[in-house]
Amino acid sequence: MVSIGSKTLVSRSSMGEHDYEPLKQGKTKRRKHKKGGSTHAFDSNSFTSPPQLSRVRKQLDPETTQYFSEISNLFESDGVELEDRSLICANALEETKGKEFEIATDYILSHTLETILQGCDVHHLCDFLHTSANHFPYIAMDRSGSHVAETSIKSLAVHLQDDDDVVRPLVEEALTMICKVIAANSVDVMCNCYGSHVLRTLLCLCRGVPLDKSGYYLSKSTTVLADRLNSKEFSSKKYDATNFQPGFPNLLKSLVSDMLKHAKKCIKILQVDQFSSLVFQTVLRVLAGDDEELLHVIPILLGCKDKNNAEDNFIGTRVVAELKNLLKESKFSHLMEVVLEVSPEALFNELFTKVFRNSLFELSSHQHGNFVVQALISYASNQDLMELIWEELGPNLEGLFKMGRSGVVASLVAASERLHINEHKCCQVLAEAVCPVDESPKWIVPRLLFLDSCFTSEDKSNWSWQSGSKMHVMGSLILQTVFRFRSECIQPYIISITSMEATHVLEAVVDARGSHVIEAFLCSGASGKQKRRLVTKLQGHFGEVALTSSGAFTIEKCFTASNLSLREAIVSEMLAVRSDLSKAKQGSYLLRKLDIDGYAAGYLVYYRISRLLLLIEKIFFNFLCTQTL
Repeated sequence: MVSIGSKTLVSRSSMGEHDYEPLKQGKTKRRKHKKGGSTHAFDSNSFTSPPQLSRVRKQLDPETTQYFSEISNLFESDGVELEDRSLICANALEETKGKEFEIATDYILSHTLETILQGCDVHHLCDFLHTSANHFPYIAMDRSGSHVAETSIKSLAVHLQDDDDVVRPLVEEALTMICKVIAANSVDVMCNCYGSHVLRTLLCLCRGVPLDKSGYYLSKSTTVLADRLNSKEFSSKKYDATNFQPGFPNLLKSLVSDMLKHAKKCIKILQVDQFSSLVFQTVLRVLAGDDEELLHVIPILLGCKDKNNAEDNFIGTRVVAELKNLLKESKFSHLMEVVLEVSPEALFNELFTKVFRNSLFELSSHQHGNFVVQALISYASNQDLMELIWEELGPNLEGLFKMGRSGVVASLVAASERLHINEHKCCQVLAEAVCPVDESPKWIVPRLLFLDSCFTSEDKSNWSWQSGSKMHVMGSLILQTVFRFRSECIQPYIISITSMEATHVLEAVVDARGSHVIEAFLCSGASGKQKRRLVTKLQGHFGEVALTSSGAFTIEKCFTASNLSLREAIVSEMLAVRSDLSKAKQGSYLLRKLDIDGYAAGYLVYYRISRLLLLIEKIFFNFLCTQTL
């Protein structure tokens, strides 16, 4: 039950039409809305940019606070039908006029405003954005207001999914206003921890990025590391915008252009700012595939004043030394990773020649610079460039391991496999880095699985299997990549993994990282006999492995690589733990995949026939004995 003043409101199921009137009419007398939308007339020149000063928040009157609290209580009670909810939202937005900033930045009322923005129609949503436009940068930079700003942007994206010719012009009109005021204050907004996220969301909407695909565009560069090492192609290079909404390309270019005009004045500060770096990363990702625009934007972000397209000279000599130093700075290194990810080929090659060449090992040794080198290697697209990279880093794999830069090695191995260059040499040098030629190759895989302990050991020749320790993430990824090479390149690795003791194989399989290595080997170009040699070492433990978090997938790979007798052994062990397996996360999948129930039924028939044959044989034997007597 909800009450406003002297009136009481409850669900329509128990009360009449008049019980909704206080909230349908609003807090005070309201002007009527024209059918179909807002009464606001848009003028692109009517706004004035907020002054570059902090905004003082006025105190909300108790009546407004009470009004929005009652709306919140009503919505939480689920006592409002859809059509009435929309009307209440519309009237509530009317009540925000002149108080948009105060309500949006109120810690409690902002939550109610978010709900209202999600529930209102597109006309009232756009009307709210028009009336709050001059306050929008301040709202976006507030702890509570940023959620309101982001909700309004995402709600526009939801409405754009409607196949309605009226919606798009309304949204574009509102977005134009918002983009203008944001661009005018873009330096303040992008450097603010809350405003930065709102601005990135706005960029995604202008590009037409669906809400369910926005994660990549808002993520940090390092979150795509696993994709770099495991994928043949990278989405940004191929630029697959399948299922994107049409977006507003002209508005996007205008917003970016205006942002850069303001950013040029203080680019050296913005390059190393945490939150502006994130905004620039999103700018680059939403422009991916538009080479012309990128060739204009990237040099500005790198601190270059102008570019000379006629000479394909994008990076001025003056900034090269500065860039080499910036690559060792945390925030800029993240930005440079995305620059390399989206750069057109001509600019990518120029960056390599002027900035990276002959500095790769030095950068690889740095705690931040090494991530940029990983990106450079991962996004290299031709063998000639990869050959130059290999010349600098190939002979230094052991040194990179000792410095803890296994990510650079992993990227180098992945690129060699992806571009089919120096494949045999890469596998050979990698093996020698962890296991000198005068030692048995059986240690190659174990030492990569426990990479850190191997290289912190004073004498690798005395190193032993690290029972109970977690296996190394990068070492696991390197081995997974190695087993994608042609079998003739990886014979020492095959010898090593098939020479592992049964207890060590079991430890590897039950470790999340080790299990991926075992699976990679079972899917490699090794012979069936070599694969079965490894699978045999798990006999008697198939049920135990199947019950681990990732064991179902490993058992499936074991089954595929096995001959008939080994498959029977696997299934019979699964049968013994069938009850527990059916309760496990991936257990049901494995039971269906291996048809354990079918095997059980078949085995029962086989057992009964065998017993019957034994009985017949016994009767026949007794009969022969009787005849002989």
